[in-house]
Amino acid sequence: MSPLSAARAALRVYAAGAAVILAQLLRRCRGGFLEPGFPRQPDRVAIVTGGTDGIGYSTAKHLARLGMHVIIAGNNDSKAKQVVSKIKEETLNDKVEFLFCDLASMMSIRDFVQKFKMKKIPLHVLVNNAGVMMVPQRKTRDGFEEHFGLNYLGHFLLTNLLLDTLRESGSPGHSARVVTVSSATHYVAELNMDDLQSSACYSAHAAYAQSKLALVLFTYHLQRLLAAEGSHVTANVVDPGVVHTDLYQHVFWGTRLVMKLFSWLLFKTPDEGAWTSIYAAVTPELEGVGGRYLYNEKEAKSLHVTYNQKLQQQLWSKSCDMTGVLDVTL
Repeated sequence: MSPLSAARAALRVYAAGAAVILAQLLRRCRGGFLEPGFPRQPDRVAIVTGGTDGIGYSTAKHLARLGMHVIIAGNNDSKAKQVVSKIKEETLNDKVEFLFCDLASMMSIRDFVQKFKMKKIPLHVLVNNAGVMMVPQRKTRDGFEEHFGLNYLGHFLLTNLLLDTLRESGSPGHSARVVTVSSATHYVAELNMDDLQSSACYSAHAAYAQSKLALVLFTYHLQRLLAAEGSHVTANVVDPGVVHTDLYQHVFWGTRLVMKLFSWLLFKTPDEGAWTSIYAAVTPELEGVGGRYLYNEKEAKSLHVTYNQKLQQQLWSKSCDMTGVLDVTL
């Protein structure tokens, strides 16, 4: 990618963000974001990646409030004890715990899955939430570009390793659910199948957007696989909107200034950003329904190329090769 192309990628990403912020401002002026009502979820188990901060923390907290046994998967050991204690205190739910999982390391992901399965408990909801945004060029422990490796490949591997437990936990009328967090930046992304690692010329904006596009393609193909085998597991992808979290530390300074001055008006709170994830995880309206792109607790259209089944399969097969997952062709 040339410097000019990198600049165009940045402009596209900021334009996409600006469009979402404008829509959020208009909604705020018309009454704001009202918290949906969600049914209680006793005797159900959820894993939330990145649950110590931001949207992930709010998602874990609300699922715990609904009575779920919540396992936070994250790499922030120092913060974990405080977060778990706070959620337990706020929700009066003692079934909240932390298990270490570094999504930038396939070995760590496999260790996490092994420790989870040793608990001999079901898994009804997997929320693929964790991620990095517009970080400087760097690699995961396995040598992958960090956006692609952590945001996408890490969740690809985690989901595939947990599918057997999800299948066993789902039942007619009570499907297990995979909820994956993408972003409006996928609308301006390009998937370079010849350079998924962005090695030719790095753009943090393009790499981030590509990882979010890959998550949409992954979700749609996963749903097709699950539907073909007749399992009681569904997969949906959610767009939280533009949310005030710590992820913005690497964005353009002007964006950080706007956040500091006007976040209360233009940006969603982490709780508001989590509502669509929670909706996808528990609402009866989505029982048995998968392959949907959800925004503000409603179905929306994703980028047209995400519905290309050939592209879905190509990305899936490449991802299997990178992670050692057995490829299943429809």
